[in-house]
Amino acid sequence: MEGFGHPALGLYISIPFCRSKCTYCNFSSGVYPTGEHARYVDRLIEDLRSAGSGVKKIGTDLQRLVDTIYLGGGTPSLLAPELLYRLFAAIRAVFFLDHNVEITMECAPGQLPDATLAAMADCGVNRVSLGVQSFIDREAHESGRLHDRVAIETDLARLRGAGITNLNIDLIAGLAGQTFASWEDSLSALIDSGSPHASIYMLEVDEDSRLGRELLAGGVRYHASLVPHEDAIARMYERAIERLAEAGIAQYEISNFARLGFESRHNLRYWQRKPYLGLGLDASSMLRASTDVLRWTTTDDLRAYLEGAETSEPERLSLDQQHEEAWFLGLRLNSGVDLAALESEFGRSRIGAALETANQLAADGLLDISNGRVRLTEHGRLLSNDVFQEFLADAVESN
Repeated sequence: MEGFGHPALGLYISIPFCRSKCTYCNFSSGVYPTGEHARYVDRLIEDLRSAGSGVKKIGTDLQRLVDTIYLGGGTPSLLAPELLYRLFAAIRAVFFLDHNVEITMECAPGQLPDATLAAMADCGVNRVSLGVQSFIDREAHESGRLHDRVAIETDLARLRGAGITNLNIDLIAGLAGQTFASWEDSLSALIDSGSPHASIYMLEVDEDSRLGRELLAGGVRYHASLVPHEDAIARMYERAIERLAEAGIAQYEISNFARLGFESRHNLRYWQRKPYLGLGLDASSMLRASTDVLRWTTTDDLRAYLEGAETSEPERLSLDQQHEEAWFLGLRLNSGVDLAALESEFGRSRIGAALETANQLAADGLLDISNGRVRLTEHGRLLSNDVFQEFLADAVESN
């Protein structure tokens, strides 16, 4: 059967609709009329049906066996139940789902109607990521979230009651007004929730969010003056690692923590460079064609997407570019980079210069090199973007 001779595929489906736009959010999502939801799902179904012919045009076949599906956003649970049924019917009409498929859906606490939850369970959703960000009501509300702690606890119980027990909770270190005491409170609530997976993010300051722009401009809107100093944010992140480890929720990637066996299989495929197809607004894809790696991203303009905008030409990564990715994606994982596997894939000469860079970074206390693997140290994780930059070709050549 076509595509069954290659590793199973992951599907990422972007649902960009929100009930409110959070101040810190830098994703291509927003508050749109509900009338757009059906048009959007219609376009997703068109893309699903044409996916096979689309990838043939760029010189490869589409793997039809899928073992992970991730509905991200935005808030996918805002889709009406009938739209979820239509979308999953279309997925199953195009792809064969592995018997152990992981199907994740992002949800916002307090925005999960009973009919939607029933539809999710019917459609096979078996993992949910809750965008909590903070268990402190004031912090959540001042960042644009609409829920309170009671809503979080209620939805966790409802999800488990529906048979969905593989749960993730997102928290952000660095929200406006956050203190060390309130951060400890959120960490305690996360641990007490019994969630087997947690994602801990440090607040990103960039021009792609309202809060980020305000911080860069030195303004006070969105409570920017109450955002903790970056040193305090780093200490909160380090404290999260300690608290979660004590609770048996081990860090396996810079921002991700899980009890044994509950690691996100879909997200792991990004860092392990396994193939995935992205559908919907601002969705990225990575497929392999012989020795080539193809990457492309859809438009981030909702109007253009709904009107049928064509996907841009894929970028074909050279072996040097693939080698760079193997380092900076692999180093995100606590297990790090396997040097023997790198040499097998890219050859000794290609990894030689990068290994010199790794040795320099190890001398600076940012990497650990032992037992044939290269890993970020605890300090290296705090400076991970700077470390990754050192493995880009220009940086390696200049060392």
